[in-house]
Amino acid sequence: MVNDDKGEGVAIANLIGTDGCSIVGWVYRWTTDAHAVMWDVHGPQPVSHSWPDLTAEQKQEIDFDALTRIGRSNGG
Repeated sequence: MVNDDKGEGVAIANLIGTDGCSIVGWVYRWTTDAHAVMWDVHGPQPVSHSWPDLTAEQKQEIDFDALTRIGRSNGG
């Protein structure tokens, strides 16, 4: 269990998969105000959105745009 009182992270948002309802990961905020992504047991998967929504700054820090493109080819 992650405990903010002990200098660890606290989950602030669910990452929702492309099916629109599955939770595929979580965004954690650390006591240093840094943010990180933790994936479920299936590892990185494409994300459609977060719930609750993250701020623009939080999305930039975790590179949310890249999370929406996981597993997709870059085209060409």
